[in-house]
Amino acid sequence: MIELVTPRIEIDLAKIAHNATVLKELYNSKGIGIMGVTKAVCGSNAIAEVLVNNGIHTLADSKIQNLKSLREANIRAQLVLLRTPALSEIDMVIKYAEISMNTELSVIKALSVAATKYDTLHKIILMVELGDLREGIMPDDIEEFIREVLRLPGIEMVGIGASFACFGGVKPSEQNMQQLSLLSTEIENKFSLPLSFVSGGNSANYDWFIAAESIGNINNVRLGESIYLGCEPIERKIIPGLYTDAFTFVAEVIEAKIKPSEPYGELGQDAFGNQHRFQNSGPMRRGIVSVGSQDVLVTGLQPEDDIDILGSSSDHTILDLKRTDLKVGDEVRFSLNYGALLSAMTSPYVIKQYTSVGER
Repeated sequence: MIELVTPRIEIDLAKIAHNATVLKELYNSKGIGIMGVTKAVCGSNAIAEVLVNNGIHTLADSKIQNLKSLREANIRAQLVLLRTPALSEIDMVIKYAEISMNTELSVIKALSVAATKYDTLHKIILMVELGDLREGIMPDDIEEFIREVLRLPGIEMVGIGASFACFGGVKPSEQNMQQLSLLSTEIENKFSLPLSFVSGGNSANYDWFIAAESIGNINNVRLGESIYLGCEPIERKIIPGLYTDAFTFVAEVIEAKIKPSEPYGELGQDAFGNQHRFQNSGPMRRGIVSVGSQDVLVTGLQPEDDIDILGSSSDHTILDLKRTDLKVGDEVRFSLNYGALLSAMTSPYVIKQYTSVGER
């Protein structure tokens, strides 16, 4: 049996543990707890264990299959479905998630029926639309929505939340955080309903958090990118004290040749329907690594060596090797952005290699 060694993603659990600990202490300094988001790491049991062991006891994922894997691995954490459930997966949500985030009354009614059938209590967080235009109940509709929810057996409303910088790129700000905070106060007062979660957003909340003199009622953020990549996702600024290299993507050179810099012959569309323009800069050292868009989001890779990515197809990535001496069989190492991390961890073709090296 052939044992493959590339492509692989090297995962330093010690660096993830460090980042999780630093962020937990940072947000806790103002009374904010963390949900560790595992969707970018495809619900990795090893990474989930690291988060739990470093004080993050609520884990959230958008894939019910990942929550199932975490539950079956006996990860001792409260599990949250990070999006509104599909009607086709209601029974699995009841079985594998203690909490789900919701925006549709028909879905919550289905959760109520299933929770009653299984003689359990399912907790929900209602997501509110505050500008990013992904998921959320419009604020003017929230009061009547909650009245309907509170009539349903088997359902306990435990919080509200909002999403930012996910679809529309809207930043968490003092204004929209104050709006969410005030809304939570109105809900608690009107319905005598204590909210365990007032979830203000995600890793994009870092700048707001640092600048905020008062966080109001915000007591939770959902963190993935800042734990794994050590940065905030608005401008991808590095967060002080965090590692940015807990993940490294590694691919192998399968061709290295001197070739023209410009394709020759009549040009049409590439494999994905794109039309390219090329500049003729003379002969160049071109390399190919054995990965493409089927393996990883190539545009989210940054080579550690002084080489450039020229482009990719489904299974080849073309490199300008410049003055390096890279040859067939050599490995090329890349840092990853969030999109590349998500795709590489999801890909069945990328080997996941866990280490615990920490500082080098």
